[in-house]
Amino acid sequence: MLHRILSVAVGVSAALFVQASTAQAAPPGVTKVQAVEGITEYRLANGLQVLLIPDASKPTTTVNMTYHVGSRQENYGETGMAHLLEHLLFKGSKKHPTVWSEFTKRGLAANGSTWFDRTNYFASFASNEDNLRWYLGWQADAMVNSFIARKDLDTEMTVVRNEMEMGENSPQRILFEKTLATMFQWHNYGKNTIGARTDVENVDIPRLQAFYRTYYQPDNATLIVSGKFEPAKVLGWIAADFARLPKPSRKLPVQYTLDPVQDGERSITLHRVGGVPLINAAYHVPPGASRDYAAIELINLVMGDTPSGRLHKRLTEQQLAAATYAFAEGLAEPGFTLFGAQLAPGQDVDKARAALITTVESVVTEPITDEEFKRAQAKWLKDWEQAFTNPETVGVSLSESVAQGDWRLFFLTRDRVQALTLADVQRVAAERLLPSNRTLGVYVPTEKPARAPLPARVDMAAELKAFKPQAAAASVEAFEATPANIDRRTERFDVGGLKVAVLPKGARGGAVRATMTLHFGNEKTLFGQNDVPAAVAALLDKGTTTLTRQQVQDRLDALKAELGISGDDGTVSVSLQTRREHLADAVLLVADLLRNPVFPAEAAEELRRQSLSGIEQQRREPGALASNTLARHGNPYPRGDVRHARTFDEMEQDVRGITLEKIKAFHQRFYGLSRAEFGAAGDVDVPALKAALKQGFGDWQGGEPYTRVPDPIVAVKPERFMLSTPDKQNANFLARLDVPLADTDADYPALMMANYLLGAGGSSRLWKRIRETEGLSYDVRTGVSWNSQEPHSAWTGSAIFAPQNRAKVEASFNDELAKALKSGFTAQELAEGKNGLLSFRRLSRAQDGVLASALANNLHLGRTFEVSAKVDDALSKLTVEQVNEALRRYVKPSDLVVVFAGDFKP
Repeated sequence: MLHRILSVAVGVSAALFVQASTAQAAPPGVTKVQAVEGITEYRLANGLQVLLIPDASKPTTTVNMTYHVGSRQENYGETGMAHLLEHLLFKGSKKHPTVWSEFTKRGLAANGSTWFDRTNYFASFASNEDNLRWYLGWQADAMVNSFIARKDLDTEMTVVRNEMEMGENSPQRILFEKTLATMFQWHNYGKNTIGARTDVENVDIPRLQAFYRTYYQPDNATLIVSGKFEPAKVLGWIAADFARLPKPSRKLPVQYTLDPVQDGERSITLHRVGGVPLINAAYHVPPGASRDYAAIELINLVMGDTPSGRLHKRLTEQQLAAATYAFAEGLAEPGFTLFGAQLAPGQDVDKARAALITTVESVVTEPITDEEFKRAQAKWLKDWEQAFTNPETVGVSLSESVAQGDWRLFFLTRDRVQALTLADVQRVAAERLLPSNRTLGVYVPTEKPARAPLPARVDMAAELKAFKPQAAAASVEAFEATPANIDRRTERFDVGGLKVAVLPKGARGGAVRATMTLHFGNEKTLFGQNDVPAAVAALLDKGTTTLTRQQVQDRLDALKAELGISGDDGTVSVSLQTRREHLADAVLLVADLLRNPVFPAEAAEELRRQSLSGIEQQRREPGALASNTLARHGNPYPRGDVRHARTFDEMEQDVRGITLEKIKAFHQRFYGLSRAEFGAAGDVDVPALKAALKQGFGDWQGGEPYTRVPDPIVAVKPERFMLSTPDKQNANFLARLDVPLADTDADYPALMMANYLLGAGGSSRLWKRIRETEGLSYDVRTGVSWNSQEPHSAWTGSAIFAPQNRAKVEASFNDELAKALKSGFTAQELAEGKNGLLSFRRLSRAQDGVLASALANNLHLGRTFEVSAKVDDALSKLTVEQVNEALRRYVKPSDLVVVFAGDFKP
């Protein structure tokens, strides 16, 4: 799995580490190095660095092994080697031959990722000493004993190539890749982490094995354990498993290549079928460890944030672009920051490009204001604090600081952002945002280019000399997320027409997650509303009668809150993440947004352009076309019915038909507490929440009465569609079958388990055949979309693959399904499936966001977590006969509707 681009990964704060480390004797051969803000560092004699972050507030454990090697260390002909090695490590060793299967059996949410400066392997699971002990043992064994064999390379190479093909379908990812390739002439940051196709296809196994032996060693690795565990016991296990590994005698290769100062604008134009216009402008910046890098982070917010960012105001609001963005990567060596725009069909590329360049590079003539600086600083620090509410992210987030050169940089960067001045940010912007330092879609020579500072590495000892760690936060309660304990701790009450369920419990940083859902309308009253309900929901946070759009965003930042609002035909859902002391005020803000929106015309027009851009982008995407074809086949409902499946042309017509008058009328008519639920989990001050809900919603009346729109099964003719999507290197397969079951039926647990064994995990038959053995697909699976209110669920199958492998994928999928139906699953498969599926269900209940949503949904359905407990019990008691009978009863290949979409050659 590649590191995801076009997203900003914010780390985990010191305040997250709620259980301070205690003094304890280290095992023989283990040396305690230091303790910083709740993290204790140890070093083994063989060089392995160990970071322990105990936290019992949540019954989960995360283990992350980070190797200090990524695509930056690859030599000529070796591009993609670090990523390919990441895949091959999961192929196992003599002691651990079936790694993916073991993950699934044990219920481990595990994976790996590769980026420029590091490769990491991580797993999160419901706290369990046996699983933790096993995973540590596998990591120690994998470090030096993995197969890295020719037979595994032959199949996994094609899986990686399919992952490459998946990325080739995305204009954003390819433009990003080409921009960096143009930007860096010599440094490996200019090479895509997944590698060149020819290198991946022709990789030399001895060179790959040599790469493994060089970099996968204890003195080049950092092991991080976070969450609920006993530090002394785990440190002993680590010593037992890892201390036996010898310290290598080899010396790591010295990296010395740096690009020279860029001496003029560079450009790249990419031509591909489908999508919408995109523009990137990238600039060289210092390493993540540099003192100046903190200023780069704030410059990105000043330019790229929505709605306060300069790019949004000067491109999006001026209708020159549908959306704008900005992000940077803090890397071990001089890296990049990138500013971009996505255009809607018909918008002028030349005008947008000129506006983007002028906006970004005008910092000398239009200096950053004190208001812009303070807003960006507050937002960055808020986002930094928000991230430490989830212990599963602790160790994984630290990988990026480790890759930059020292894990303490995570805290040092925070301190630097806090200490920044407007003059600092302005100086760095003026030095870096220069025409000569730019890579864009066009090249323009400059007679007298200004030069950016010379690239330079960082003296780590000097940078960290004055660093003073902050105090670690206090511990919070250990919460057991069992259905019985959840129900026992949950408080339920009504506020007017609003049903409320609250689970007050300890949470790191005083974190709270909440969900509120409104239901309204029926089959007749919603007829013909089309995209208006979704538009209303999307515009709720764009301003109220007392707050402008910017003031809403500033208020959310002040309350350290993240807000999400989504809606469809008869429902609007609000998700909220904040802290204990801000929850009441955040709820009042939500009440203001829901009750008093003003629907600004400019925001509505912005939404329209973005919607049209999204529709246009989908028209030639294989996945979107396949999904649309599947939804429309046999759909009997007329245009205007909420169950009608629209064509892309109809979607466009509906978006163009939205008016402010329709938006305001819908809100006035439908919104209210005729049917509504609120769920919250975390460090909740219940009396304060009650008072806020009463103040915000207690007198809210009205709203169209709610009656759920029935969606009975409609018989459809089995069909096989072949859709052509030219110039797309990744293809999609989708299959669907309606199932006459709800999640309250007796066969629900049995079919859930049958689907899990067939295609829903790393040990499933389809995964092991099509991905592991044959290497035909990066992602193959089956699933069930369960209906909670009527017997109409949907069983689906899917896979992505290279177009030339379509016949093989189809044959293998059909063959495995036929075998399962004929011979059934074995007792061993069922036993392993029970362990894995039940563990995943326990892991899900440990997430406060999931709990908040489930509490609200249970109020809507009239349920408690006792239902979840009964499902767990039914799953644990399933027999092989019940599981096999459920699969045969409900999954009938002859009734499938199948769609293939791709660039298939005759």
